[in-house]
Amino acid sequence: MYAIRNTKYELIMGYFRQNIERAKGYEPGFQPKEIDVVKLNTNESPYPPSPQVMKVLAEIKPEQLRRYPDPLGTAFRQAAAQVNGVEPENIMCCNGGDEVLRITLQALPTYSLYPVLANLQGCDAIEVPFDSEFNLPSKLAGTGAALTIICNPNAPTGSFVSVEELTSLADELNGVLLIDEAYVDYAEKDCAGLVKDFDNVIILRSMSKGYSLAGIRFGYAIAQPDLIAGLLKVKDSYNVDAVAIAVATAAIKDQQYFRQNVEKVKADREEMIKQLREMGFDVPESQANFVLAGSKDYKAANIYDKLVQRNIYVRYFNVPGLNNKLRITIGTKQQNVKLISALKDIL
Repeated sequence: MYAIRNTKYELIMGYFRQNIERAKGYEPGFQPKEIDVVKLNTNESPYPPSPQVMKVLAEIKPEQLRRYPDPLGTAFRQAAAQVNGVEPENIMCCNGGDEVLRITLQALPTYSLYPVLANLQGCDAIEVPFDSEFNLPSKLAGTGAALTIICNPNAPTGSFVSVEELTSLADELNGVLLIDEAYVDYAEKDCAGLVKDFDNVIILRSMSKGYSLAGIRFGYAIAQPDLIAGLLKVKDSYNVDAVAIAVATAAIKDQQYFRQNVEKVKADREEMIKQLREMGFDVPESQANFVLAGSKDYKAANIYDKLVQRNIYVRYFNVPGLNNKLRITIGTKQQNVKLISALKDIL
């Protein structure tokens, strides 16, 4: 019995490809089980979804659950196309922005998920770092890569590469340029217009941030129709469910509610940056719904542990270049006040 189990275990371990065996896998932010916590570690919106979302959710009919969903998510494609000034054929619905990345990596020969996905597909990943001022590296176009990914606004810095720079990059590249705009809801500009001029640009968008739908996992890609058609060949048959399509469509149609929440977060972001700087933290400007705070005088790991003791969760990355910084999601005013108060107490 025991010998068979040991043999079976060895055989199971041998089923996987070598790159899967060696892969570490992506580590998502900690999800506390307690309800009464200040959760500022995974960049969700601090506000509830649109009332229109809750109305649609309450009106979901049994027939919508019995049948397979629309494989293309037509209702959402139409709504998203109108918001982004493109045609429905320029839109592909996905099970979160992560699926856009996976599909793209499968279809084509900086966020820590990128190298993980590349490794799982058996692809070589060339990491080209920003300089100290977070400028776009000049040698990026010379890598000869089939796919170049730019996270813009960047995570975890919150920095933003100008539309003009990315326009030049798209023009220089022979391969595809994927611009991950998961956090663009909180930026002053976006790159959606590039898909009208370039057939090698894919824009990734998420409904998890500004639209408060992290729990349903819905994202979408914007690109020229021929590029979308190729990506559609790779996606699962029914990759987004009926409830998610209905809810995401209601959310993106309610632009007034979306804009109100985004503007509140942006105002609170500036206040957060101001107060953190007054406490001695080094905080660069941010175009996302989070800030990156570093300190020369205090260890970020110690601050993180003491915040956890107070049921306040931020993100700490124990990796070179980030191991003395904390990424802090902008929460509600009440959550932000609790965080600042706790930091003052700790320091």
